[in-house]
Amino acid sequence: MKCENCTKKECSKKQKNDDKQNTLVDPLSTNDENEEKNEFHKLAGAKIFLSDCLACDNCVTSEEGVRIFQQNQKEFFRILNLNKKCDTSKHKVLAVSVCTQSLPYFAAKFRLCVNDAAKRLCGFLKSLGVHYVFDTTIAADFSILESQKEFVQRYRQRNQEEHALPMFASACPGWIRYAERVLTNPVTPHICTAKSPQQIMGSLVKGYFARQQNLSPDKIFHIIVAPCYDKKLEALREDFYTPLYNSQDVDCVLTSGEIVQIMEQKNVSMKEVAEVAVDSLFGEIKEEDVVRHDGRRSDGYLEHIFKHAAKELFDMDVKEITYKTLKNKDFQEVSLEKDGETVLRFAAAYGFRNIQNVVLKLKKGKFLYHFVEVLACPGGCLNGKGQAQTEDGKPDKVLLSQMEELYAAIPVRLPETSMHVQKLYQDWLEGMDSKKVQETLHTGYCAVNQTASSMDIKW
Repeated sequence: MKCENCTKKECSKKQKNDDKQNTLVDPLSTNDENEEKNEFHKLAGAKIFLSDCLACDNCVTSEEGVRIFQQNQKEFFRILNLNKKCDTSKHKVLAVSVCTQSLPYFAAKFRLCVNDAAKRLCGFLKSLGVHYVFDTTIAADFSILESQKEFVQRYRQRNQEEHALPMFASACPGWIRYAERVLTNPVTPHICTAKSPQQIMGSLVKGYFARQQNLSPDKIFHIIVAPCYDKKLEALREDFYTPLYNSQDVDCVLTSGEIVQIMEQKNVSMKEVAEVAVDSLFGEIKEEDVVRHDGRRSDGYLEHIFKHAAKELFDMDVKEITYKTLKNKDFQEVSLEKDGETVLRFAAAYGFRNIQNVVLKLKKGKFLYHFVEVLACPGGCLNGKGQAQTEDGKPDKVLLSQMEELYAAIPVRLPETSMHVQKLYQDWLEGMDSKKVQETLHTGYCAVNQTASSMDIKW
């Protein structure tokens, strides 16, 4: 069977209807766990499938498979249950960070505006025993700002550094896994080193927030609510682990759909939940209305980097970006001209078929782009496989359309204008160009477990 998501001619990826029993979460067994099962018996039967992830079995080791299975609702309730026991040494501070692209799903699902959905989701999570609920926009601010800065540096070094350009976005873990384990060395040096918003949020919660609360990072259990299952894989990366505290920056990832599963198992609707203001990383301050970045279905790396580069490199103010659709709506191009010459050419490539076309052009030396915003999911992050899917695993087009409208209506805030971000650069990261910025907000991507692949597959 040929995998739709990679270049292998044979793939061991299983479909949802194949041998479901082998991929279900194992039943609980110990006495403590049986106590949990009695309290959350419906939830314990929730079905979690590895096949929902974009990575095929050839890209996931058996150890990773076990650890992915641990990132589910039962692990969440295991921690909640520990917090109810008398042994305070095992208690954890539960912090949940919600991706901006998840909020339109809850809003559309329960027919709410995005701001109300955020507050009711916060109220629901806190009713379960969560201590803090954060929004990940501030982490995306950092990721975009660092990506902008890196692109300008690469552009200026393009004649001295072989792999300076093109630069590929690094925010999508499905794309990163594919690049590292299938595409390998020809591609990985071109990937931006800025961490994704998820992992920067992990650094913020386990670093800055833990210090503010006088907590050891291992005393915080940090959960991300995200649109896709590949975020579970990202959380397992060795470079997002602190050996000193035996602590991952992100302990567990639950998809938007898995949160709705919890609501359904507990017979709760978001409309019935009290609204609670979303927490801030800065003490008693609460978050205001939800904001987003430029970009129609993602965090808008292309638009922000394009406008920043136009100003920094060519002293041109770009207010509006005009997209040119190429082979399909998920493969689009943006260019900047000065004095009759094209000085910047960017592309957005969503979905593996478009990614494959981009990589083929790179390998053949016919690459025209300076930057490519790469997302594994056709349609972008809103169409993540952890949300907006029908029961048979197909995209829910009606729901997705509603989500896109809701997302587009969220006010845009430029990351440069965030006073909190500027304060963190100074107070937490010791300046915008410090060594700590590189250590905290950046990582590296390289070929892993090189495998044979065929770049000639026709999609």
